Amino acid sequence: MSTTEAYTDLPVFDHDFVQNLHARYDTLRAATPVQRMATRDGLEVWVITRYDDARAALADSRLSKDVTRLQLVINEKLPADSGRREFTRDLAGHMLNMDPPDHTRLRKLVVKAFTARRVEGMRPRVEEISAALLDAMAGQSEVDLLDAFAFPLPIQVISELLGVDESRRDDFRAWTNTLLDASDPESVQQTATAMTQYLIELIEIKRREPADDLLTALIEATEDEDRLSEQELISMVFLLLVAGHETTVNLIGNGVLALLRNPDQWAALVADPGLVPAAVEEMLRFDGPVIHGTFRYTAEAVEVGGVEIPADEIVWVGLASANNDPDRFAEPERFDIKRDAHGHLAFGHGIHFCLGAQLARLEAQIAIRHLVERFPNLRPVGSVEDAQWRFSSLIHGLRGLPVHPGTH
Repeated sequence: MSTTEAYTDLPVFDHDFVQNLHARYDTLRAATPVQRMATRDGLEVWVITRYDDARAALADSRLSKDVTRLQLVINEKLPADSGRREFTRDLAGHMLNMDPPDHTRLRKLVVKAFTARRVEGMRPRVEEISAALLDAMAGQSEVDLLDAFAFPLPIQVISELLGVDESRRDDFRAWTNTLLDASDPESVQQTATAMTQYLIELIEIKRREPADDLLTALIEATEDEDRLSEQELISMVFLLLVAGHETTVNLIGNGVLALLRNPDQWAALVADPGLVPAAVEEMLRFDGPVIHGTFRYTAEAVEVGGVEIPADEIVWVGLASANNDPDRFAEPERFDIKRDAHGHLAFGHGIHFCLGAQLARLEAQIAIRHLVERFPNLRPVGSVEDAQWRFSSLIHGLRGLPVHPGTH
């Protein structure tokens, strides 16, 4: 018997679900505020589908993220033949997988290094990288926008910010894709080992040769004589590298797809690039780069929308579903760059609110503005309805986005 046959009474979060994400969640959200579901490898989870419930859940301390206990709960619930393997503690032991007081301590140290001033100081460089990538697209009859623009921009930015050698950037893309897909447990384990080893080497280099970059700042950050340990540095750099490029790749890719599917909105942006900041917020709401918050578990029984989730259950907060809740956003299925989309949950809410939100917004705003100004006649190759989504329970991103850049 396959791992999913035991769950025939539950929706299964599989490839088909991902390809029809919003339609499936529209149906589930209308039916119930909390939906029991099975993952592709047979893990039963509870998904919170509505905006008000999701926002409250993101700030509810009873929904724990302590990675040690969380992994035990997952292991207890997984079918024996699932094949799922946990990440090493070196990669998983970051602040996104912690509760206070550990989370509070780590966030204080990281905020000392990852400052708003440091992020804003990247603006000229982001402008420069964006312009150079679009220069390389000029004159080509067809390009994959993800490969040519949406991926290289954020990976170059976060790599320069952290001090990662340019020669390893393609490795990070391959490593991240393997870790997020998680369909081959053996490959996941090998990838985690390779990535951990590289990060150990990188941290050692920065200790010997400090530089004006974020990784050096993380190594040197102190709070009441407290510092990040070696393991904490490894997991923190892993989190920043993955979150620092993967979400922005998909914010740009998904956002451009939405514009191409709604030519009137593309035309409005071309006519008035001043709409870009509002357009980016609508992109985050409409088809944001994260489907669910990372796994949480109920430290005690929790009532959500009148439904009781027992203790020691795995919970997903459905960010994509919540951001398309008609009780919060009128006509959520309509992509409208003039909409007031503030309050969306694309970056989370509460103590785990995304540390890199400012950087993601900065990169996306520059990228979208440069794109509409440089290639106002950009058009898709083939039908935009044929777009295919990568399989992931966490990241919402396209497999590719072929376009004709057109002429200015």
